[in-house]
Amino acid sequence: MKVILLADVKGTGKRDQIVEVSDGYARNFLFPKKLAVLADSKAENELRGKKEANAFRIAEEKKAAEELGKKIAEREIVIKMGHGADGRLYGSVTAKDIATELSRAVGVTLDKRKILLKDAIKAYGKYSVEIKLHPEVSAKFFVTVCE
Repeated sequence: MKVILLADVKGTGKRDQIVEVSDGYARNFLFPKKLAVLADSKAENELRGKKEANAFRIAEEKKAAEELGKKIAEREIVIKMGHGADGRLYGSVTAKDIATELSRAVGVTLDKRKILLKDAIKAYGKYSVEIKLHPEVSAKFFVTVCE
């Protein structure tokens, strides 16, 4: 019997997958627990439409991320920090500080967890920083830390 899985079933398949299972397994386990539905033409068409809609949504998200990446690319933001008597920074420049300044410069709210810092910024200077906007899209920009 062909069924469409509504959830991941160990040993059978993943969600939204069409699989062939025995009649008893489907009637006695999958259907009562609402883990699957019978794979008739109506259900297959719904599944196909759902997959197409998901693919379209992912493509739109990627396109939006690429446009934002073009806005951010090669941009330079300036962060002003205080220092002590010996000229060293108080603390360090964090991803949160960078995200706040970049959001202000671009006009879009950005998540601090998407900013990839190799090392903590603990001195004055110009640094290259990368932001991951989408699993396939990232952009590089510069952060200048000054007094």
